[in-house]
Amino acid sequence: MEGRRIKAALKCVPRANLEDWPLIAPLPSYGRGRDEPGPRYSNFIAGSNLTDVIITGRNGTINGQGQVWWDKFHAKELTYTRGYLLELLYSDNIIISNVTFIDSPSWNLHPTYCTNVTISGVTILAPVHSPNTDGIDPDSSSHVKIEDCYIVSGDDCIAVKSGWDQYGIKFNVPSQHILISRLTCISPTSAMIALGSEMSGGIQDVRAVDNVAINTESAVRIKSGVGRGGFVKDVFVRGLSLHTMKWVFWMTGNYGQHPDNSSDPNALPEVTGINYSDVFAENVTMAGRMEGIPNDPYTGICISNVTAQLAPDAKKLQWNCTDVKGVTSDVSPKPCRELGAAGKPCTFPEEELVIGPPELPKCSY
Repeated sequence: MEGRRIKAALKCVPRANLEDWPLIAPLPSYGRGRDEPGPRYSNFIAGSNLTDVIITGRNGTINGQGQVWWDKFHAKELTYTRGYLLELLYSDNIIISNVTFIDSPSWNLHPTYCTNVTISGVTILAPVHSPNTDGIDPDSSSHVKIEDCYIVSGDDCIAVKSGWDQYGIKFNVPSQHILISRLTCISPTSAMIALGSEMSGGIQDVRAVDNVAINTESAVRIKSGVGRGGFVKDVFVRGLSLHTMKWVFWMTGNYGQHPDNSSDPNALPEVTGINYSDVFAENVTMAGRMEGIPNDPYTGICISNVTAQLAPDAKKLQWNCTDVKGVTSDVSPKPCRELGAAGKPCTFPEEELVIGPPELPKCSY
């Protein structure tokens, strides 16, 4: 599909009859549906093996009518996994801009096995207690730019993923070269940006610049666990403005959800090269909860130029660190001893991350 533009106003009536939603195969990097074993219900909007896709429209609204699905999910009436609002597979040169997505049954935007993806000026809205309504989930995708988006979610506003346990390890396609800038996120029970927990194909070279979180559980969170394998490395976060947060920094090494009983307990993730700088936070309950994995510590953590102003009900212990190693510089409150003094700011890549098709050479006369 070349140069195709999707520009339409969609109005849908919620369909409670599950037979109206054909089943589709699980993603090969997951091995099963994310909610339930086996196949999954079809997505609201989907495409595969596409090139040059533009989805745009003057902030027109695409409504997933998710309440029907949320009710059935909570009542445990679903045999299969809920579909996503928009899922594109094996596609290249994608632009999604100036559209509002509301009330997805589950994840909202799910570019998977894609390259050169730009998501710009998008609004995503879901009730803050709706189940698993992630905003944007780049999954085993590379060269992804997410900019100037506003997301209110019942789960992570953005979650970078790359497959689940042994299925993601076998598929072996990382998410890499990702730039997230000028995001505004509201998610009281989840992260502004999560890396994982499905990260078994690896996550590398993620840059987050000038992002804002309001009434959100944590900022840029790393989620992994025994059995995941894979890696999360070369992560660069600079310029966070955080307002009413449970945690400023949160890393998790004990995420226990697995697709089945055949996950390899010897598949340990590598988490290293994680950099945070220029962070201001106010009304904070706890500065840092940093939990690696016993005998598999998270290493190469750098945190610099951070001010976290505490909430009236803030915890007395502001940093809880286990199985992590790193350095800090100019951080308040004073970090844990596992994060020693560095004396210099954290690094950030100087080279620009190029996303999108290459520019054609200009004609000469």
